[in-house]
Order: sequence, then structure tokens, then C-alpha cells
Amino acid sequence: MDEQALLGLNPNADSDFRQRALAYFEQLKISPDAWQVCAEALAQRTYSDDHIKFFCFQVLEHQVKYKYSELTTVQQQLIRETLISWLQAQMLNPQPEKTFIRNKAAQVFALLFVTEYLTRWPKFFFDILSVVDLNPRGVDLYLRILMAIDSELVDRDVVHTSEEARRNTLIKDTMREQCIPNLVESWYQILQNYQYTNSEVTCQCLEVVGAYVSWIDLSLIANDRFINMLLGHMSIEVLREEACDCLFEIVNKGMDPVDKMKLVESLCQVLQSAGFFSIDQEEDVDFLARFSKLVNGMGQSLIVSWTKLIKNGDIKNAQEALQAIETKVALMLQLLIHEDDDISSNIIGFCYDYLHILKQLPVLSDQQKANVEAIMLAVMKKLTYDEEYNFENEGEDEAMFVEYRKQLKLLLDRLAQVSPELLLASVRRVFSSTLQNWQTTRFMEVEVAIRLLYMLAEALPVSHGAHFSGDVSKASALQDMMRTLVTSGVSSYQHTSVTLEFFETVVRYEKFFTVEPQHIPCVLMAFLDHRGLRHSSAKVRSRTAYLFSRFVKSLNKQMNPFIEDILNRIQDLLELSPPENGYQSLLSSDDQLFIYETAGVLIVNSEYPAERKQALMRNLLTPLMEKFKILLEKLMLAQDEERQASLADCLNHAVGFASRTSKAFSNKQTVKQCGCSEVYLDCLQTFLPALSCPLQKDILRSGVRTFLHRMIICLEEEVLPFIPSASEHMLKDCEAKDLQEFIPLINQITAKFKIQVSPFLQQMFMPLLHAIFEVLLRPAEENDQSAALEKQMLRRSYFAFLQTVTGSGMSEVIANQGAENVERVLVTVIQGAVEYPDPIAQKTCFIILSKLVELWGGKDGPVGFADFVYKHIVPACFLAPLKQTFDLADAQTVLGPECVQYLQQEYLPSLQVAPEIIQEFCQALQQPDAKVFKNYLKVGIWKPYISSYSWVIF
Repeated sequence: MDEQALLGLNPNADSDFRQRALAYFEQLKISPDAWQVCAEALAQRTYSDDHIKFFCFQVLEHQVKYKYSELTTVQQQLIRETLISWLQAQMLNPQPEKTFIRNKAAQVFALLFVTEYLTRWPKFFFDILSVVDLNPRGVDLYLRILMAIDSELVDRDVVHTSEEARRNTLIKDTMREQCIPNLVESWYQILQNYQYTNSEVTCQCLEVVGAYVSWIDLSLIANDRFINMLLGHMSIEVLREEACDCLFEIVNKGMDPVDKMKLVESLCQVLQSAGFFSIDQEEDVDFLARFSKLVNGMGQSLIVSWTKLIKNGDIKNAQEALQAIETKVALMLQLLIHEDDDISSNIIGFCYDYLHILKQLPVLSDQQKANVEAIMLAVMKKLTYDEEYNFENEGEDEAMFVEYRKQLKLLLDRLAQVSPELLLASVRRVFSSTLQNWQTTRFMEVEVAIRLLYMLAEALPVSHGAHFSGDVSKASALQDMMRTLVTSGVSSYQHTSVTLEFFETVVRYEKFFTVEPQHIPCVLMAFLDHRGLRHSSAKVRSRTAYLFSRFVKSLNKQMNPFIEDILNRIQDLLELSPPENGYQSLLSSDDQLFIYETAGVLIVNSEYPAERKQALMRNLLTPLMEKFKILLEKLMLAQDEERQASLADCLNHAVGFASRTSKAFSNKQTVKQCGCSEVYLDCLQTFLPALSCPLQKDILRSGVRTFLHRMIICLEEEVLPFIPSASEHMLKDCEAKDLQEFIPLINQITAKFKIQVSPFLQQMFMPLLHAIFEVLLRPAEENDQSAALEKQMLRRSYFAFLQTVTGSGMSEVIANQGAENVERVLVTVIQGAVEYPDPIAQKTCFIILSKLVELWGGKDGPVGFADFVYKHIVPACFLAPLKQTFDLADAQTVLGPECVQYLQQEYLPSLQVAPEIIQEFCQALQQPDAKVFKNYLKVGIWKPYISSYSWVIF
């Protein structure tokens, strides 16, 4: 072996050596006999360096995984012997190999097993066991090999081909017949021998039993000798977590519902008598988390048994199952309320399913009602934040608590289904008592009280948020709580979690303010002052900006008395912050978008006359336009690239803000009716010069393009005079991405204005196509996936453009481009339909061809088009289905009798196709079931004719 290259395997080696080692590994992988050098090195223990040993196993792994079938029988035998020799050597080694080497060796054994077991090595396990016996190092490796085999056969995270899946099923079936009882016996012997002397090996063995129990005969494990031993392990501190997991897997195994019930009950009796149900006396939270998972598994197994028994009509046993479930509820509640969230989280599944049973019962007993109330109180308590939660810098622990809260919310929703009245009364009690003394109550209790009110909105669903009508008692309770929320002063609580929950809840129940509008002013003030948009926390300001926008939009009819006051108060929040003034804005540009949208909504939906709306809108947008002009001039003069980028960013924000204000307009409140057309036309004239700026083109064009999209909707035909100049600028120095984003704008104009824009389209049609073709013909690296994808997306956009033109009844735009250009366009469509392996583009091309045949197929069509139909379009209709990527069910083509006659009498004979094959083809073509034709085309007789059709390079 190349000793110099092997030096690079050391983690501390420099990059040159590491590169050399990597290259050497690739070289050995492709070498036909290099693996033998590695096998010999392992068998003879040539190297003591751990990284070289690992390297040798990697080479063997590659050989077994990818090249094993290429080896001779003698070579395959050599690999088997090498591994067994290595295994034997481990029995004598003074020190065990490092864990990573043992794991890699186990993977190689497992790969060889799945390859050889069914054919050449049926005695695999017996050979391994005869070597390892009960030697602790040997047992360790044997158990690692078993786990690696289970991973190869059963692991659902590994994607297997259908052939591998069939092989794995056959291996498992054969193992069940030939060796599983022997393996189970070996596990029992290992557990019995090592349970008191070697906890590591014992835990490994328990893990193996837990893994294999899912697919072997359960009676081999679920019997007195095994279960008693496992229960014994539950009392040994170093074994009990793994024993818990093993018992969980046994309980989780599918089986007859009555047998499962008996198994679970016998386990529970032993565990309870051994004191495991006394949760409050157990201090080891890691064990309790595993035990909680076990109890959850037992509870859910009983519920599955109950469901099956009810379904089968076995009422007697179903009643026993329900009784067994009820006796576990007290334990479930102890685990649910535990202060450790992992322990609590692990029992939620049982809790949720138990509530689902109660929901199905016609009447609840007093005990069941008490259980529901206890679960409800537990959920309310566990929803509460703890002191350690870091609101300003949320990390992994905080993310886990947020997920845990989502689980608790599902429980709350299920509680509402079982007893909505009880939930409403409980929340009201907690909410009222907390809000009465919020000034002296800890933040987490205040937050959870408001949070519970918020969660009721989904737990007690109504249509269109109508919580304050219909059911009088419910509406009254919610109305009382909302009134308390907005009048209590709790919005001033000095903690971000309470502040955010206040605003979230106010917006969630916005319909309350249509019932009691007198509370709107105080809530508006909360949004606008230090409690909301001017809060010291950026997180609160950001979220409040979004919620304020929602609040105003949902209550726009009630906003009229406050419009001018709100606009004055948010004036400073609307300021565009240029990069050079060093002023740190209270809101980010994304947050400002919501404020601009809110301002637009207030103006447009106001009851003011059009003149007043126009004046207010001009006041809103004029500062943006003025700043835009100044910043654009500065950008043209800027030398430093970083400064250019920040100026362009600011310009883009200005355009985005103006664009966002237009979202307030609707079919009822159009720009014209509000008298705001002139303001937006002024914006257009201000923003369009940015398109001719040679610096930072991408970001400037993107912003102006988005604004044009909005103006086409808002200003309609008033925008048309600006389009030609804007298009001309956007087609200069184009990249694929620019064109992809520009074409939808042209499509929007074409589809909306149709004949009105025909002269413009005719004028820019070929310049646009030239820009597209120029980008598509640019050379790119063969392996440049990004460039290939960009070109594919551009082709799609190009075909989408042609589809829009033809679909809008504007085919004359194409027809008027001159015969040569028309033919070039048509040929690209034909090629898109047949040659490119892109089903989306193919479908678009066939839609275009179908439309053109419909529009131009008659006597009035362009000269020569009928000939083009039969020479190009018709062949495309049957050549395209020969492509693997073609979906015949999607092809928008209609082949009439005239087409079939052309194929039969002219086209197919020109390809020298035999008359009888022509006859078969035409019959298949006329079958109503598309599958018949598709299957017929797969017949090999058509392959020679594919190459006879050549295409112009697109």
C-alpha cells in the first residue's frame, strides 16, 4: 500500500496529505484487486493505526456493496475467510478495537450477510457464534453485527429498491425458519451471563431484542423466562432504561387484542407491585422519560385493543379493556403533570387517545368527568413558561418547548370536543382570577391566562370568527373575557411574552370590536405607542407591525374616525432610511411594508371624498418619490460597490413600499374611483428611470418589474404608454433570470389588454425572441447544472409566452413577423414538443400547435402553413409519444381522419415503413384508449424511424 498516502488518513494531517489519501481511496475502489491488499492487511494485522484499519474496511465495504458479483468464487471465499479471521483475532487482542472500527466491521459483515445468506452462507450465524462463544469482545461484535443486519433489512429510513425489498423479505422468512430460535437462545444466554457483570454488553443485547421483536415470533420473547428477566433488569440502575425500551417494543408488537390486553395487564401488575408507579419517589428523570414512553405504549396498546374489540362486537372483552385503560389514568396524569417536559411529552399520545374514547361514549361517569377536568388542569399548568426560557435569544431548548406547547394545544382541542362547557368554564375561571391581580402576578401566569383565551378560538370553532353571536352563554363568556383583556391595562405588563399574547389575542378576536366598538381607541393606542410599534424589543415591534395591519384591515369600516390621527402617529415609521444617515429605524424594511399597506387601507377604505383620498395618498407617496430621485442620483455617482448595493437596496424598498400601498384597492374601490391614478402615474414616471441605471441592474429591475405588475392591475390601460420604454430597457444586457422574470410581465399585459397591445407586441416580438435565443445559445460547462436549469426554465417561459399570444387570439403578432421568422418560431415549438425531455414544455408546445392549427388550418391561414402541418406537426404528434418523458394523456392533440389518411398514404411510406405495419399503426392511432397507442409505440419496430427525423438547432 502507498504508505505516504496512508499518512493523510490521520485527522491531524495537512490538506495535501488528506487529498492524496482521498485520491488513493478512489484509486483502490476502481482497482480490480486492491481490496485483496486491504483484506490481507486486516487478516494479518499488518497495521496498528486505527485510521488505516478503518480505511481497509471501507475498501472492503465498497467491494462487497458494489462489485461483489464481479468476483470469482475463490475471491468471494477469501472475503468470508478474511472477516472470520479478523473476528477470531479480536478474541485474543489485549485491547478491543475502537468503537468506530467495530461498527464499520459490523456494517461489512451485514452487507456480506444480505448478499450471501440465501445462497452461499446459510450458516452465517452459526459460524459467527462458534467463533465468539461467550467471549465478551466477541459478543460485543456479534451484537453489533445483528444491529447492522436489522438496519439493512428493516430500517424504514433506508430507501430500498423493490428488488431489495423482496430480497429482505425472503431473508427474514428464511431466518424465521432456520435460525431465529437459536439467536433468541443466544440472547437469553448473553443476558443471563452478563446482566450483573457487563452492563454495556447487556444493554446492547436488550437493544437487539427490542429491534428484532418487531418481526420475529413474539412468543419467543413474551414468555415467563424472558419477561421475568427483563422485569428484573428494571430494578438494576444501569440496565433499566434499556429494559424499558425493550419492554416498549414488546408491548408495541401487533397481536390479538385479548392477548395484548393480558400481556399489558400482567406487565402492569408486576411493575406496580415493584413500586414503579410511585412516580413522586423517582428522581432519575432520564429513566422516567423512558418509563413514560413505556406507559404510553401500554396505554395506547390497550386503546387499540378496545377499538378492535368494539369493532368486532366483543362487548364483554371491550368492557374489560376500558376498565384496564381507566386504571392507568392516575399514572398517566402523574406523568403528564411532571415538571420535566420530556416525561410529560412522552405520555401525551395515551392522553389524547383516551380523550378520543371518552368522546365516543354516550355518557361519562363521574370518575371520567373528574379525569377530563384533571387533564384540563394539567394542560393549563404545563402550558406555562418556566423561568429559564430565553425570549430574546431562543435556542434549541426554547424550540423544543414551542413544539411541546403545540402537542398540548392538540390535547386542549380534544378536551373541547369531549366537554366544551367545562373547558370554557375552566379557562374563564383561570383568566378572570389572573387578570384581576395581573400587576402582582408572575409573567408566565399572566401569559398563559391570555394564551388560553387565544386558544379557545380554535378549540371552540365557529364559522368566520363569529364567536360573539349564536350560543348566548359562550358568546357572553368570551365577550366578558375580551372586555376584561382590553380594559384591565394588562397591555402595559413589562414582559414581551405578555405583550405579544395581548396583541395576538386582540387580532384573533377582532369581531369583538364590532360588538363593542368603544374599545377600539384604547387598543389602537396600545398598537401605536411604547407597548406596540415603539416597544423596546425589535421582536415585539416586528410582530406588532403585521398584527396592526391585520387589525386595521379586518375593522376598516370602524376606522373612519381615527384615520387622520393614525396617519399622523405613524408618520415617522414610514420614513425611508437611506444608508448614509446612520439612523437606526424602529422597523425593518419588511415591517415597514405592513405599515405602508395599513396606511393604504386606511385611505382607500375611508369615507372621505375622492379629492381627500388623493391628497392623503399623495402625502403618503410624495416623500418616497422625492427620496427616490435623490438616491438614484447618488447611486449613479457612487464608486464603492458596497455603497452602490446599499443605495440600490434602499431604492428597491421605496418602490416596494409604493407597490404595497396599492394592495388596498379592490374591484369596488378602484384607483380611479379613489382619484389616485395621477399619484401612481407620478410614481411610475419617478421609478422608470431606474431601469436605465447601469449599476445594480438586477435589484432595480426586479423592484420596478414588481411595481409594473401591480400597476397593470390598478391603472389598467393608463399604464400602457409606459410599457414600450420599460420593455426596451429591461431587454438590454439580459441574463436568463432577467428574461424569465420579464416574460410574465409581457404575458400579463397580453392576456389583459389583448388587441390593444397588438402594435406593441408586433414591434417587440422579435427583439424579445432574439434576446431569448442569444441567452440559450451561450455556451456553458457540460456539468453546470445551474446553467442547464436556468436554460430549461427560460425555454418554458418562452413557450408560455407563445401560448399566451396564441391563446389571447393574437396569432397575427406571429404571422406578421415575416415568413422566415415565423418558420423559425414554429420549428422551435416543434422541437419543444418532440426533442426536449421536459413534459411541462412539451405540453405547452402541443397546446400552441393545437391552437395554431385551429386558427391557421383553414384557407385563410398563412401561406405554406398547411404544408407545415403535414410535414412537421403531424410527425411530431406520433414521434413525441416515443419519448419516455411524454405523457400521452396530457397531449392536447386531435388527429382527424384527414391526418390519418396523410400518415397512411404519404408520410409513413416516405419512411419506407412496410404497408402492414402502417395499417397496424393507423388502427392503434384511432383507438379511444390512449394506453393502446402508447403500448403499441413501445414496440421496437419504430426505433429505426426515429433517427430519420432531423431538427433545426434551437
